[in-house]
Amino acid sequence: MPNARSGRNRVMVPGAQQALEKFKYEIANEIGLANYAGIDKGELTSRQNGYVGGYMVRKMIQQVENQMAGGAQNAQVVNQPAQGNTQLL
Repeated sequence: MPNARSGRNRVMVPGAQQALEKFKYEIANEIGLANYAGIDKGELTSRQNGYVGGYMVRKMIQQVENQMAGGAQNAQVVNQPAQGNTQLL
């Protein structure tokens, strides 16, 4: 059996599981679920558990969008000729 997690929620990047777990607990703390690691998730409502996952996705998308926007800005700067500097590198 190559992977114990055979559902849709597989981690695609090896070694990312710990980072995702840490991120999950940070998000839970942000939304007011203190000690999320020690809480029995069955004691929480589906809405509370779902909100943690949904907020994680929202933050990850926001982070990637920021990286893409930064990459686009960097690409524009690189493609623009330097003004007043005619020296070749």
